[in-house]
Amino acid sequence: MTTFIALSACSANKEETKEERVPNIIFILSDDLSWGDLGCYGQDKIKTPNIDRIAKEGVKFLNAYAGSTVCAPSRSSLMQGLHQGHARVRGNSYQSYRESLQEEDYTVARLLQEAGYRTGLFGKWGLSLENQPGIPNKMGFDEFFGYLNQRQAHTYYPEFLYHNQDKVFFPGNKNHYEYENYSKASTYDEEGKVIPNGIEDPSSAVYSFDIINEKALDFVKENKDQPFFLYLANTVPHGPLIVPDLGEYKDKDWPIQHKEWAAMVSRMDREVGSLMDVLDSLGLDDDTIIFFASDNGNSSQGYEKRYLDIQEGPTLSDFFKHRSPTRGQKSNEYNGGFHVPAMVRWPGKIRAGTVSDHIWAFWDFLPTAADLAGVPSPTFIDGISILPTLTGQGEQIAHEYLYWEHKQNQAVRFGDYYAHKANGGKLELYNLITDPQQQNDISDENKDLVEKIDKMMADAHRPSDVWPSPGETEEAFNKRMEKQNIPKRPNNVGHY
Repeated sequence: MTTFIALSACSANKEETKEERVPNIIFILSDDLSWGDLGCYGQDKIKTPNIDRIAKEGVKFLNAYAGSTVCAPSRSSLMQGLHQGHARVRGNSYQSYRESLQEEDYTVARLLQEAGYRTGLFGKWGLSLENQPGIPNKMGFDEFFGYLNQRQAHTYYPEFLYHNQDKVFFPGNKNHYEYENYSKASTYDEEGKVIPNGIEDPSSAVYSFDIINEKALDFVKENKDQPFFLYLANTVPHGPLIVPDLGEYKDKDWPIQHKEWAAMVSRMDREVGSLMDVLDSLGLDDDTIIFFASDNGNSSQGYEKRYLDIQEGPTLSDFFKHRSPTRGQKSNEYNGGFHVPAMVRWPGKIRAGTVSDHIWAFWDFLPTAADLAGVPSPTFIDGISILPTLTGQGEQIAHEYLYWEHKQNQAVRFGDYYAHKANGGKLELYNLITDPQQQNDISDENKDLVEKIDKMMADAHRPSDVWPSPGETEEAFNKRMEKQNIPKRPNNVGHY
């Protein structure tokens, strides 16, 4: 079913109306992109003209936040419209068990599918394994091509990818997908072309990012005559770093890892340009709204030695100066761990060159998509539509606060304040405006505010049957599971 919205059209006699198709919706999600990796956020070494164009021709956000500080839970909040006190998936795993979305979970893809959109996911899902109920095709996606398990997404030359529920194998990738090959740096020839470990003939190898983006373009072309939702969940520049061609960075006097990082980001930028070219060639540019964001905050510092083999010289963070202006990074719960680059473009609807300080988070995407599709938003979600901020029309409702939890730690953004509590401990309070590095804990001088935020944290948390609650011991968690007759979860963390 194709859905349309009746809109008033300006005309000489102001009596004519026209039927305008609801917009196509594209959400491009980068994996581990840091705040300052893009030119529009101040980067001067990595070239990103196409992503910068989204900001130049749309709105760039200064206070956008991911769903979590790591991959899977961030995506759960994005898909479900729920913050991490309510979302199904609240961590990448717990005791080697990966949780899945369940049949009763409602997603933005299901909402848009019901509204008449053709829905497609291309890239990394991270919210189910093949033997779990939350596979994309059961969660509202008509088509899926990519990775289910985020651990498999650590190799860019995989043995296979999924197309819907079928495995598509790549014989040319040989043995690169074995850990001892993809976990170590590969070499590059004099032309800057990669020679991946374990692959005899690189010309026969398939780089997952390239084929995923190729399939995404096919999806757009195949659905040009009806509204579509494209969720393009790219895996770059998440480590281990590897790229088919170092491109313009080949001859730079940089460490190889820095060349790889830059080339991966620029390769993603190139494909964003290809997507925008296709939209333009099909006459869909004005009818398509594009969201772009990263899935968590500052990423590189926490795992440079693990993934990037940087033993000496400047770190990626020091070299590219791409960290968020606030303290925090991937896997911890200070502001920079959630603070992400984000922008939205919709020609003719969003004023070009807008910079917004509106505070919003991934769980706001679902109600925003509902508004765009002209359908009611579910009442049980935590999100608030940001469409008024995007279009400048209507009153924008603001969150009283944003809430996160991760590994039993909790965090709240409340106006200018940021609160952090480690596993049921003492609440730390910071003023983000005067103390962006969150170094001066002002909780002792603001007892009333601490009490108020403590209550916010308590109200926002709903106990999970997979993750222990903040302040809950492992023994207490196990007793709670026994009381609920929930058996011990299997070790499935490496199941592809």
